[in-house]
Amino acid sequence: MKVLITGTSQGIGMAIAKHFLREGHEVIGIDRQTTSVQHKYYYHYQCDVRDYEKLPDIPSINILINNAGTQNENDIDINLKALIHITEKYGIQEEIHSILNIGSASAHTGAEFPEYCASKGGILAYTKNVAMRVAKYGATCNSLDPGGVLTPLNECVMNDSVLWSKIMEETPLKRWATPEEIAAWAYFLTITNTFCTGQNILVDGGESINYHFIWKE
Repeated sequence: MKVLITGTSQGIGMAIAKHFLREGHEVIGIDRQTTSVQHKYYYHYQCDVRDYEKLPDIPSINILINNAGTQNENDIDINLKALIHITEKYGIQEEIHSILNIGSASAHTGAEFPEYCASKGGILAYTKNVAMRVAKYGATCNSLDPGGVLTPLNECVMNDSVLWSKIMEETPLKRWATPEEIAAWAYFLTITNTFCTGQNILVDGGESINYHFIWKE
């Protein structure tokens, strides 16, 4: 399959790209940075997803994975508006097999920075809208909404022992996901899955089901 992934320079996007390449797919990456992914079936476009006029013309995409995102940096413009534009440009067409939007557990809980939560919350609704529109092609569209993931963007808390200890108390599995684990979910939802669509799949190690019940002992 011909796979287009945004945000492939590091973290989850890079892990997803490598997973698809290992499985023999052609992968095209779009990122405002260069990438260290080196493979004969990988093609990289260095471009900001907000630069709509500079986005390359790439016909006949079979799988679109909207992964590019940021936190506290024009979140709505990058995480939501650019995602919508990318999807309308590459995803809504008859060759599409599946679309996956990388959201966030924060979209379900609201437990993060205001604009970030809003941008990721918009993805949940847009995912359902797209699922309805690509169904006529026999295609699926879902969002994959991770909780904490061990990526460079999260090193500010990963390297703070006090904060990390507090974070782990909120996570029933007492760990965060690796990028490779999220990549495996991305592959399942776009390749293995052929019937689940319009859904927002929360993968957060149980963080969102945790609660503090305080009572007299």
